[in-house]
Amino acid sequence: MLSYRHGFHAGNHADVLKHFLTVELLQYLNRKDKPYWYIDTHAGAGVYALDDAFASKNAEYNTGIGRLWQRNDVPEAMTAYLDEIRALNPDGQLRIYPGSPYLAFSLLRDADRLRLFEMHSTEIEILRDNFRSAGRRVMVYPGDGFTGLKALLPPPPRRAIVLIDPSYEDKEDYTHVLDTLRDGLRRFATGTYAVWYPQVQRRASERLPEQLKALGVRQWLHASLTVAAPREDGFGLHGSGMFIINPPWTLRPMLETVMPWLCEALAQDAGASYQLEWQEE
Repeated sequence: MLSYRHGFHAGNHADVLKHFLTVELLQYLNRKDKPYWYIDTHAGAGVYALDDAFASKNAEYNTGIGRLWQRNDVPEAMTAYLDEIRALNPDGQLRIYPGSPYLAFSLLRDADRLRLFEMHSTEIEILRDNFRSAGRRVMVYPGDGFTGLKALLPPPPRRAIVLIDPSYEDKEDYTHVLDTLRDGLRRFATGTYAVWYPQVQRRASERLPEQLKALGVRQWLHASLTVAAPREDGFGLHGSGMFIINPPWTLRPMLETVMPWLCEALAQDAGASYQLEWQEE
């Protein structure tokens, strides 16, 4: 929805899961010299100040990146993600949090490209400012990434990660995600698609993982992190998940080690848990 501002939620537990996995996917693509595209359907502003009015209102980062900031037992697989955040906060004070576009840009090589969509008029201006000096390596498109993605697939290098992460404040987003994936897979079946979704007490959210499995793709991985038991009033975000189509073969064994640690680190009550599922053919 056009009223949604991700700054309210920057750095929370859902961002940790989404961005840690995004970094992992990008690092895997970087193993080969061949260039690739990173496409984000709902890019947001790109970088967030945690002490501004949006982020500090609920200080959700305290239940996410704030819990990992000072720990000295972080799994090695998470260090690249945390190193990017530390680089933005060189004095050791957590004030800036990078969104997925910034994390992607920091890992791209010269021949790689970013393609970013954003609908919110204020967010897209901030996004453009953040990448104004990047030249044609980064293209920012105003509008709906669900629709705009069609024109970009297949990408010229035939390698890409597509992050699909709407706010889901509009209940139709769940349907749009499925439709976008069906179309995207017809155009570019070998791409890596990473779908983020919230765990909220809404039937559409609960059904989405099974609907994603039913798309009929041969290889997928589903990682979800529940940080708290659902609230009795039915409101609030109690976890999130990432469903990855065509994941790298290295992802599952890494997550088998990392997810238990991450669940312990971000747990808010005894209802915390994680789930790791996959299909490999």
